[in-house]
Amino acid sequence: MPARALSTATISFGLVSIPVKLFTTGESQATVSFNMLHQCGTRVKQQYWCPKDERVVPRDEIVKGYEFAKGQYVTFSDEELKALEANRSNHIEIVEFVPISTFDFVQIEKTYYLGADKGGDKAYRLLSEAMKAKDKVAVGRWAARGKEQLVIIRPYKDGLALHQLFYANEVRSFEEADDTATFTFSDKERDLAEKLIDQLSTHSFQPEKYKDDYADRVRAAVDQKVAGKEIVVSAEAPRAQIIDLFEALKKSLAEAKEPREGKDVARAVGDEAGFSGDDAAPVTPRPVKKAEPRKASSKKSSVG
Repeated sequence: MPARALSTATISFGLVSIPVKLFTTGESQATVSFNMLHQCGTRVKQQYWCPKDERVVPRDEIVKGYEFAKGQYVTFSDEELKALEANRSNHIEIVEFVPISTFDFVQIEKTYYLGADKGGDKAYRLLSEAMKAKDKVAVGRWAARGKEQLVIIRPYKDGLALHQLFYANEVRSFEEADDTATFTFSDKERDLAEKLIDQLSTHSFQPEKYKDDYADRVRAAVDQKVAGKEIVVSAEAPRAQIIDLFEALKKSLAEAKEPREGKDVARAVGDEAGFSGDDAAPVTPRPVKKAEPRKASSKKSSVG
């Protein structure tokens, strides 16, 4: 079933206009969510409470306010807020083209696929191929939902993708998070770290290998509860903490090798026993035969 367009828009630069359709890149229904219930099983409703009047406030008595100082607000009517909104034309104006290497992915807030709308196929494909050839992305302004969004349009596969961005003043500096000191590493530590990376490296990222295990566990638990079964929660085993960096790297490298080497040993044993592939029989140690106790001697000891 083909994806349904979320909205339509028009990309423009110079005298060129390209009608496009916007599609979401993900499906929110794939996640799990919970509702707030009373203990009796009824879903609760949200209410607004005024602590000054000490009563529940109906929606028709609620106005929007902006806090300009601590505890001080200016209020706006719906008409005043609507007058401040940007033009809802869904127009995407390309302001400039920049090298893709200068684009920082940390600014991405949302991503949409762009598809060509009626009459825009040729210009759409030409823009994609021209940006790909020049290794550039388009910086633009998107007037949508009453706000002016900062966006990046980039070539994606055989078409285009749109990234809605945070503005510069909305992005936190990395220095706020990175407050660690500088270190000098030994050659052995660097060598072990690089070997660990090599051990865990693959040729390309394959997102289909990964799944939301939490969502699967929740759905399985829901099925159990619907069937009237009790959920048994097992305590999580504590992870061993290794303080020494060199020892941690050695242990990580050994554990990364373990599954592959263990599987090879099991396969070799299975081949000897007539098994093949992953059906190799596990190695079972033979039971040790216990020594029988000696019988007591019938001779009596003499005391001289």
